[in-house]
Amino acid sequence: MARQALGKGLDALLKQTQEVLDNPASSSAHTAGASVQKIALDKIIPNRFQPRRVFDEGKLQELAQSIREHGLTQPIVVVYDAGLDKYEIVVGERRFRASQLAGLSDIDALVHKALTDQQMCALALIENIQREDLNPIETALGYRNLINKFGISQTDLAQYCGKSKGAVSNSLRLLELPQHMQEALQDGTITEGHGKALLMLADPAKKETLFQRMKKTKMSVRQAEDAAHALLQPAAAQKLPKPPEVASFENELQAALGTKVEVRYGKKMSKGVLIIQYHSLEELDNLASRLKMKLL
Repeated sequence: MARQALGKGLDALLKQTQEVLDNPASSSAHTAGASVQKIALDKIIPNRFQPRRVFDEGKLQELAQSIREHGLTQPIVVVYDAGLDKYEIVVGERRFRASQLAGLSDIDALVHKALTDQQMCALALIENIQREDLNPIETALGYRNLINKFGISQTDLAQYCGKSKGAVSNSLRLLELPQHMQEALQDGTITEGHGKALLMLADPAKKETLFQRMKKTKMSVRQAEDAAHALLQPAAAQKLPKPPEVASFENELQAALGTKVEVRYGKKMSKGVLIIQYHSLEELDNLASRLKMKLL
């Protein structure tokens, strides 16, 4: 059912929208119920389903300066709301905001006559993902919005966003992180890879410990994964007393060699390791000589 809900209608819509954005003079949009027009900025309202939560003011100012110098190179995409007598943004809110900063009074827009809420939500998310404009939490929230509001499966969502199902699933898991860790993902303090390393830890205290270390040491994703694995290891079990015969053997060999000796073995004592310590090359030579004498 989810496939049917998105289905060919969204396929066609995506294709048509991209064709017109690539070639605004194309007649295919007009025959499909869309056209490029100049729209007054005060007649345009934001997309209710905008996945982007953060608009970098510095980058908006840079885009505004580019628009002043070169104009808007690509139309935004809107749909007309007859009830409000307004045009709601489907794609291009960042360009819209920058055009406001640039002092424009109107903007080129591809106007769709009718879009469903589902189509608007999907178009906004997919366009931003394709441009890699979203931070990891914005992407995850966009995925969740489509799934929760419209019952779209992760498999269909992955297909339409050009991602693997695993990538979508991993992205959604980031929303399980505590709010302050999600905020760190949003502002770029940590990356999605760091977030995945944090998700390896179920224990909140261990998760917080790793998060603080990430911020303090600026560790790489690989280092974060290694640190998470280390925190996952159970505390070293208290050593059980060694059997009397093993302890006796260690003591005798230590007396004979004049250095510490340890026998380590697994569950079965038939296999193990004999450790003989030394603290200098001279001591090692002496140990070698003693062992040779014992063998001869």
